[in-house]
Amino acid sequence: MFVTGRAPRVLLAAACALAVVAGCSSSGEPDPGPDGGLVSVTTMRGAFLQASEVGPTWAAPEESAAPAQLVSFCGGTTTPPEIPPGAELVSASLADEGQTGAQTLHQTALVYPDAASAQAGQSLLRTVADQCPKSAEVPATVTADRNEPAYAETVEVRDLDEGGWSGFVIVRHKKYEAAHPGTADTAVAVLTSRNVVLVDTYAIYRLDNASASPNFEADWQKLVGSVVQRVG
Repeated sequence: MFVTGRAPRVLLAAACALAVVAGCSSSGEPDPGPDGGLVSVTTMRGAFLQASEVGPTWAAPEESAAPAQLVSFCGGTTTPPEIPPGAELVSASLADEGQTGAQTLHQTALVYPDAASAQAGQSLLRTVADQCPKSAEVPATVTADRNEPAYAETVEVRDLDEGGWSGFVIVRHKKYEAAHPGTADTAVAVLTSRNVVLVDTYAIYRLDNASASPNFEADWQKLVGSVVQRVG
């Protein structure tokens, strides 16, 4: 959805908080878990960032929790990929909305019983990512619950390694039609370590501004890095 928020001011506040969060961990040492190195659901839930850690203007969504699902990988009008089988899903969402833009963070972990299952799950998700169209032109959408101008969107898939977690990131850039200037930049990082697949999605929306966020790349990398450092 084309949402509203206070992105310019929020980015400054979030950057200050992220500089602190990215260097900390919940216990100072990686949690080996009760199963000789496997990561538990409790550990992943505790590793997710809280609103106060990201920035003073962030909050958890007020609406009830969405059904267990992943975010859209390819953008445009595509639906989210199916959750690879065999995992227990835990998630947490945060948002910062205002009048000139917005930021959202969706943190999802697929916790498997073993490392081989996690690798298989990530492989299935990579297959989805590799099939994403490189670009799309989407007409304006007006429904009872959505009002979004026409836009063009590009999609790039890159390999990613962060703190010993490996996988890929899908980077999407959306630019709205000139009559309704605005942009939306989204990064979907999919990383695996041991028995966990982390799907961490950061997006920033800018209204009345045709340029992309200059801090987008640094911000999504800090957010992802904060979570994986906590788990170890």
